[in-house]
Amino acid sequence: MYKLTVLYGHPEDPAAFDSYYWEKHLPVARTMPGLTGWTIGKCDVDPDGAQPPYYLVVGLYANTRAELEATLDSPEGRATLADVANFATGGSTFLWDEERVVVPVELPATE
Repeated sequence: MYKLTVLYGHPEDPAAFDSYYWEKHLPVARTMPGLTGWTIGKCDVDPDGAQPPYYLVVGLYANTRAELEATLDSPEGRATLADVANFATGGSTFLWDEERVVVPVELPATE
């Protein structure tokens, strides 16, 4: 499985970011063909109360990097990428990786 992670920095106006992201950007992004999954996570403060380095983390999934690149190179993908500048006032970082999901092994119960 291949993943593109988009890290959004803290926006100048969080309420405006949220409104634009959910009401305008996401409907455009949902038109992108070929994705096998999608995650969106709003970052929370650390247990000690420190602000995290990012505001929002998005994961886009496809079977291969080539498929993910084709998704972004489609007209819908290009429109989605172009739209990022309209709301990401805190900047954005794109990270590409081949992801492996590791499930912890359950230890036998002790009596």
